[in-house]
Order: sequence, then C-alpha cells, then structure tokens
Amino acid sequence: MYIQLKNIQYKKMNNLAAGSQRTGYFYILLAIFLWSSLGVIVRLSAVEIHILIFYSLLVSVILQGSIISQKKYRAEITCLKKLSYPFILGIFLMLNNFTFFYAFQRTTIANAVLTHYTAPILVAFLATAFLGEKLTARLITAIVVASTGLWILLNGFNVIEGQVYGIAAGLLSAVSYAIIIILSRSYAGQFSPVVLSFWANTFIVLMLLPFIRTLPVHAWRSFLVMGIVHSTIAPILYFKGLRTVTANRAAVLGYLEPVSAILFSMLFLNEKPGMYSVFGGVLILFSGYITIKGEG
Repeated sequence: MYIQLKNIQYKKMNNLAAGSQRTGYFYILLAIFLWSSLGVIVRLSAVEIHILIFYSLLVSVILQGSIISQKKYRAEITCLKKLSYPFILGIFLMLNNFTFFYAFQRTTIANAVLTHYTAPILVAFLATAFLGEKLTARLITAIVVASTGLWILLNGFNVIEGQVYGIAAGLLSAVSYAIIIILSRSYAGQFSPVVLSFWANTFIVLMLLPFIRTLPVHAWRSFLVMGIVHSTIAPILYFKGLRTVTANRAAVLGYLEPVSAILFSMLFLNEKPGMYSVFGGVLILFSGYITIKGEG
C-alpha cells in the first residue's frame, strides 16, 4: 500500500512538472512569435536603430515601472546587490541588437540571419559547461534539422567582397545572443520576469541616453508598439518560460523566429516566399516538434 501511494505521488509530481514545462514552451513560443514581427516595425519606422531602441525601451521602462511599483515587487527592486545581474544582461542585449542590425546593413539578410542563428550551437556547449544541461541526441538532431532548414530557407551564404564586416557582426550577434540565453536562464529564478526585464531595459536606456539628440514624433506608433509588445510583453514571457525550459531547448525554438518573420512580411509587406523558403520553413517547424516532443 505504501509503495502504491508513493507511485501515485511520483506520477502526480511528474504530471505537474510536465504541465509546467508545456506552459514554459507556450510562453517561449509566444515570445518568439511576437519578436518575429520586429522586422516589419523596424522597416516601417524609418528611424535610426539607436533612436528606435532608445524610445521603445523608454516606453517599456515607464510601463514596467508602473507594474513593479506594486508592493510585492519592492523587495526585489531594493536589493541593490543583485543589480549587477540585469546590468550585465542589458549590456549583452544592447550588443546583440546593434551587431544584428549592423549585419543587416553591411551584408545580405541571408548572411546576417544565418550567422546570427549559429547561436543555438553555441548555447548547446555553453549550457553543458555552465548550466550542467545534457546535450542529448534529440537536441543535436533538432539543431542539425533546424540549421539545414534555415540554410535552405535563406538559400545559403552569398559572400560578396566588402561584406566581411557584416558577416563578422552577425557572428558577434550570435555570441551575444547565446550569452543572453545562458544569463537569462541563470537569472530566471532570482528575479520576477518583469523586474529582470525592467532593470535590463533601464540600463540600456541609460547607456544610450548620451547619444540621443532628436525625437522623431512621426515614429511614435513604432515606439509604442515596440515598447509594449517587443520590449515588455515578449521578454517577460520569455524569462517566465526559461524558469522551466532549458537553455538548449529555448535556443533551438528560436529557429522558428525567421519562419514567423516571413509570415509577417507576407501579411504586411506583401513579400512572397519561394519554394526554398517553404521547404526550409517546414524543416524548422519539424525541428521545433522534435525539441518539444520530449527528452532524448
């Protein structure tokens, strides 16, 4: 009888853990879906990157500040000893944004995205070294399938003379993106998602402030949408998901972002993907299925 009760309790605990992980996957997938619309907003805003980042994050900081003013968050806000964590995260977030956008400017979109999404491969090894996560056969398969799908979707590298700096920036953005995932996973249990996002965004705003000279009023809609959707809702969902989803799996699910981005470009920019994009997208979606299906 005792053994049966223990088995029942064990099954209940497993079911709760599985349910929590499924919720974590949902949060991360929703965050990725929201982030994938960023390219459309950036294209339509017609504003310099540092100005776009600054004002959208300023909107986010004001919104998140109103949320964390509640009593339940005060202990986290006043704990100055932990502020170094979101500060470090903010540095890498800013580095990731600038290098990724710089890559878009100095090389082809395909080269920029392909170099940026070498990040999951880096995460696979960093998570094993620093977080003690297992590098399973399933994850390796998912990375290979997703990388192949991305290569097909973007029709491979096309290195043209003079684009070396752009490709180097894309690789640097991959390194910073991988570090962001590792840091976010490490800090997820020490901060509420909204507090972690608030401090990281605040530090970026402060770092960019000396470089801001104008206020492009015509782009206020872009600032508002990016501030609410891309800089508040999406990161909070992502940080929340990382509480139960490993860094490895979160990184592989990031491959779904280019697929969603193509869908948004079809809807809002009238861009039509070719057969390569469709086939590559199917492979990336399949890699997401492999990732979520279960442990290897």
